[in-house]
Amino acid sequence: MENKLANPAPLGLMGFGMTTVLLNIHNAGFFPVSAMILSMGIFYGGLAQIIAGIMEFRKGNTFGTTAFTSYGLFWITLVALWIFPDLGIAKGAGTEESFMGWYFLLWGVFTFFMWIGSWNKNKVLQFVFLSLWILFFLLAIRAWTGNASIGMIAGWEGILCGSSAIYLAMAEVIEETAGKKIFPY
Repeated sequence: MENKLANPAPLGLMGFGMTTVLLNIHNAGFFPVSAMILSMGIFYGGLAQIIAGIMEFRKGNTFGTTAFTSYGLFWITLVALWIFPDLGIAKGAGTEESFMGWYFLLWGVFTFFMWIGSWNKNKVLQFVFLSLWILFFLLAIRAWTGNASIGMIAGWEGILCGSSAIYLAMAEVIEETAGKKIFPY
């Protein structure tokens, strides 16, 4: 009997994509951060991606395991950085915006290497990582400079990044259910 495992990538891509779009609607200046963004960050951006990463591990996919687990933990740490000070956790001190620049820079460096790792993958996935790399560096620059215009540009760029992940996730789901490629990737 064949043991066929489901493709966990669409789950991880949707968790990443939807959460990224929502946060970057905020970054573009449309809405403040709210419980909706924080909840998506913990559960769909965070937990769903970690689950997808564990499933990729079971399939023997080091790239997928590293990407989904790491970015799932990114979302959880980002939410923790925002809410821990309000809960009296982490010595009650919020992280200075300029120090957040280093957080985003390190995630950008990680993402740069993941982008290189995506070069033998499909073009849309390469675009997801390239646009995410750019997003992290824009967020770092905004954090260091306080420039609201750079933050707004990052927001629009993040909406594009997250939307590309949603597209790829749905293209893969529809291909599997239709038995043929419908949307190019």
